[in-house]
Amino acid sequence: MNARREVFSPAAEEQDRRTPSPVPSFPGRPAASAGLVGRERELRELQGFLRTAMARGAVCVIRGDAGSGKTELLETAVCQATAAGLHVLRCTGDRGANPPEYSGLLQIVWPVLRGLRWSLEAGQCQILERLLVDGVPAPGDRGRLSFAVLGALESAGAQQSLLIAVDDWDALDGPSRGVLSFVARRSKGRAPALLMTSRPHRTHLASLAGLPELDLAPLTPAQSAALLAAKRPDHDPRCTRELLATAAGNPLALLELPVRIEDCVPYAPASSDRLAAALAPEVARLPPATRDLLLAAALHPAGDLPLLLSAASRITGAEAGFAVVEPAERDGLVTFDGTRLCFSHPATAGAVVHGIAPRRLRAAHAALAAVLEQDQVQRLWHRSQAAEGADPDLAGRLEAVHHHALHRSEPVMGVRLLRRAADLHRAPEDRGRCALLAAQLAHDLGREGLARATAHHALRHPLGPLGTLCAQALTRLGDEDRPDGGSRQPPADPAAWPVPVGADEETNALELAQLTAPEVAGDEARADALLAFLDTLPEHADDPRLLHTMAMVGPVRRAAYVIARLSSLPGLAHLLQRDVERLAEAALLAGDPLRALDLYRRTEARYRFRELADQLPRVVLRQGLAHLITGDWAQAELSFRRCAELAEEHFLGHHASAAHLLGNVLGGLRTGTVPAVAAPELAAARRSVRSIDEIVAVGTAWAQVESGDFAAGFAALSSLLADPGRCSAVRYALVPFAEAADAVNAAEEARVTLARLEQELGAEHTPLVSVGLTVARAVLADDADAECRYARAFALDLSQRPFLEASLRLAHGRLLRRRHEFTDSRVTLRQAAATFTTMGAEARVARITAELRASGERAEPTAPGASPSARPEDLLSPQELRIAQLASRGLSNRQIGAELNLSPRTIGSYLYRIFPLLGVTARVQLAEALRDVPGT
Repeated sequence: MNARREVFSPAAEEQDRRTPSPVPSFPGRPAASAGLVGRERELRELQGFLRTAMARGAVCVIRGDAGSGKTELLETAVCQATAAGLHVLRCTGDRGANPPEYSGLLQIVWPVLRGLRWSLEAGQCQILERLLVDGVPAPGDRGRLSFAVLGALESAGAQQSLLIAVDDWDALDGPSRGVLSFVARRSKGRAPALLMTSRPHRTHLASLAGLPELDLAPLTPAQSAALLAAKRPDHDPRCTRELLATAAGNPLALLELPVRIEDCVPYAPASSDRLAAALAPEVARLPPATRDLLLAAALHPAGDLPLLLSAASRITGAEAGFAVVEPAERDGLVTFDGTRLCFSHPATAGAVVHGIAPRRLRAAHAALAAVLEQDQVQRLWHRSQAAEGADPDLAGRLEAVHHHALHRSEPVMGVRLLRRAADLHRAPEDRGRCALLAAQLAHDLGREGLARATAHHALRHPLGPLGTLCAQALTRLGDEDRPDGGSRQPPADPAAWPVPVGADEETNALELAQLTAPEVAGDEARADALLAFLDTLPEHADDPRLLHTMAMVGPVRRAAYVIARLSSLPGLAHLLQRDVERLAEAALLAGDPLRALDLYRRTEARYRFRELADQLPRVVLRQGLAHLITGDWAQAELSFRRCAELAEEHFLGHHASAAHLLGNVLGGLRTGTVPAVAAPELAAARRSVRSIDEIVAVGTAWAQVESGDFAAGFAALSSLLADPGRCSAVRYALVPFAEAADAVNAAEEARVTLARLEQELGAEHTPLVSVGLTVARAVLADDADAECRYARAFALDLSQRPFLEASLRLAHGRLLRRRHEFTDSRVTLRQAAATFTTMGAEARVARITAELRASGERAEPTAPGASPSARPEDLLSPQELRIAQLASRGLSNRQIGAELNLSPRTIGSYLYRIFPLLGVTARVQLAEALRDVPGT
């Protein structure tokens, strides 16, 4: 039999027959009480279905993929129906078997027939009795069986509200499906009620077409994360992201997918017994050639169909043609897009190979290696999985080819190749070298758990002095998060590091410096020791690891050196992707945001070309930081928003937190409001941007200046400038510092601070800091040297630094006003206002408006010649009105420009003309000014 049945008491049935029970009321229950994460809407709909079923009968088909939660919803509905007094009849399909005919129907008919003989027609009763006795209807009864079953169920439903619950309807035998679909179509709006679950199927579901359905969509990323946090909370962030990506919103996969074990040889996608039974229950019944094809596709998902067929033919020696695809497509395991086989769900690949013997897996890897003639990386990878025992020659080839994987932006494959090479080498020193290289690369990828495990493996073998220090540093990764509460061991003192001897030790020295840099950056003595150690490696002066380490440890002291080396690099085409990103990070830390922006854009282009979308949030976030430093606030806002969207799409919560936090800081600078910082968001953001605390501190002080609280802003920025080595981000807030000092009559004190800063920096001036110092000194200039200071500042090329240019014009306009040169003052202030309006700097626009009024310009509330009570529609042209309406809804200049096919600068010019016409000084006032305009 393919079903289970409820056991009912004959005495209770007789009592029910004599005294029909009244229609009970359904007790409403909170959806959350069922404990199904992400299925609150479906639970509410099932509650409504049960209420309708008790009143007049109803039909519903819960349709969803394997593991989507159909059975759990059905069980919840059955429990609620039983509690409300409904009589429940049940049966369940047997997926993966070949059930006898009518076996499903028998389980529904048995419990009700005994007490219904008196109420059924003689012919219907005989048909059902022959079905129960013989297991199949008589030849002449088949056409009347459906009517007999319908009559029996309607009679039972007349005595007591009846619910027929069918789980896995599509897995029932064909005749039972036919009868139940007949009953369902004729029971709509009358007793009994039917609740059935079924998977999507091209042929089986045809008989259910037109019946009410409740489709179960995959869980959203937020719902998936909530389910994983509730049921499997002990995974590190990297494992969590991998589980979320592979599960793709499938609840069963979220609960059952094992964490991938990198040491598993031969490799096969992970799965579990329960998951394999749900996603691929009938794979064992497929033809052998089809199973071989699925095995090849699971081990090499990037292969096209002809290559996979060729590999499948080699596994057992039997020819595999295109016809072998059809059984797998028919069972819904794969689809064919014209080039490749695609599994119906990412976890299906593991399900179809679950339980396959290692010998057959090795044969499949060997077959794939034989047919992958053009792809050296993949060919050697599959050869390594087919190998047994030590093979030094293959290990050497794996070690050599891992560089090709890195150039193809496949660092994960590079780690796998090195780990397998360490296993295949015979010599202990070779094993240690490959394992350490794999651990270093895993650390670069952010896989701290894998890096720790591989570093421990490397320490079992002979390593050089610096290699040992590097491996020990890798094993300490994540010590601060240990459950025992122990503190992290301090890193080795760079002053005690030995001089590297040989190429391997020099590589280990650079990697050790990278690992140590974040920990010693705040310790001046050890930071100096690390910089001195790097100075002993002159032959690696252009190595991205060395430049990146210098920028992390000495963003102020070594800024000019780093930027000079970056400028002298011959080209980037030969560099690995991770090295280009290191150079971009070095440029950003050293204070060359324009070069950093160019390098990050190249990095983004490479990742997009390689379809590595999960790497984009990190790169886009740093593009936003570069835009923020240069003063291009509109582009910074766009980058932070893009980063947040990409990070949430790929479950990178720490990047999303950093993007939201930086967006709030930027919003504070624009509107002059001090940003609110949530401690959990700040903690998450630290994993994305190490200097986020410095950025927030500087942004908060800067926002105080923008808000008009010049005293608080000046005090905060002065404190940060007292030690710029500890807060390098303050170098980019020199102009707000000067403006605050001028406002609180502390210009002389500020000039002393700037002179001291310039002396401390010495020759390590970066171009951006030099420009900031020049503009800040112009803002602080007294009447005696104002002309000289402003002339020097205006001689600079500020075309790519809009904030500095507009701030310089604002300060110069104020100076001209104080000198009573009102006409020139207004011209200069209008130029500043246009730039700030384009940037969306609302607080600055309001300040400039006040300066314009002080210089004699009136912000008329009406256009020339218009009456004082003129409407906005009369004051503005249609285009101006449309722009004002969009701006009043909170859209940025870039968003408005994208909608109207105009540039952001053009939008800024429009808004500069619109503000005085409407009598407003900031975007936030537009909504009130346009409140009576239709469509606003």
